[in-house]
Amino acid sequence: MSIWDEPTAEESWLVGVSGRLDHSQDQLLEETLQRLLDEGHYRLIVDLNQVTYVNSGGLRCLVTIWRQARRQGGDIALCGLSEHISKVFSIVGFDKIFLIYPDCADAARGLASKSPSD
Repeated sequence: MSIWDEPTAEESWLVGVSGRLDHSQDQLLEETLQRLLDEGHYRLIVDLNQVTYVNSGGLRCLVTIWRQARRQGGDIALCGLSEHISKVFSIVGFDKIFLIYPDCADAARGLASKSPSD
């Protein structure tokens, strides 16, 4: 399991996650995303391409940070969801609240074109 982050050319911040997004790493992800928000990065991309499993704690983490980003005029985009992870998001209705893109480049362009009032 690992989490990394880096800026993108489109003035958003990319956070990559690998492995299982469960109790073993949801706190680390939340801390990483919270740090970025605290630093003023309100447009975040979470790359789930290498995530093999997500549980309720991982989902809660993403929603918590999404709410905070939205309050600051930003947003969170998700990308690289596997078929299984995509199905989980669809079942719980998160495909209706999160911006979801097939890859990081599309997510960065999507966030860049989104106005703060959207």
